Amino acid sequence: MGISRIWGATADEVSREYPCDRFIDGGTTSWFRAVTVNAGPDTVFRWLCQLKVGPYSYDLIDNPGKRSPRELTPGVDELAVGQRFMRIFELVDFEPDRQLTLRIDDRAAEWAFNKLAVTYAVHAEAPGVTRLVVKLAVSTAGGPIRALTRPPLAWGDLLMMRHQLHRLAALAEKTEKRPV
Repeated sequence: MGISRIWGATADEVSREYPCDRFIDGGTTSWFRAVTVNAGPDTVFRWLCQLKVGPYSYDLIDNPGKRSPRELTPGVDELAVGQRFMRIFELVDFEPDRQLTLRIDDRAAEWAFNKLAVTYAVHAEAPGVTRLVVKLAVSTAGGPIRALTRPPLAWGDLLMMRHQLHRLAALAEKTEKRPV
């Protein structure tokens, strides 16, 4: 499949079903990104909730230069379907401390990226160690022009999401190391 489509995910993680698959009609292609985080699933999930207030990738590109918060924002972990995430996504499904699933809900973003849904899933790998696995279900609709745009989009997404996942992992690890 290639690194632009699968980065960091194991064969087992790629073979699992994810909620994002239910939110795109028709054919899809799948992209996976995954990291290991030295923090518990509840802490990692809490940092995923922060995606409501910032993208945590390259802020200059994704967040008009505004820095994504480096501290947990009170109340953003109170989730409800329909909430906005990263300015262009809508929360369509979630299971506390396990997964949140987003779908593009912005015309300009859909035009640029096509219809897509993404699940951020966390699961304990060992005590204090969590796997953060992201699956993107990207529509294959749109004909030959759209088919030509998918490979560069996959590489661009990998570049942005790799940075996002490493940043979220570092913040979760830092949170768990703080004295209570």
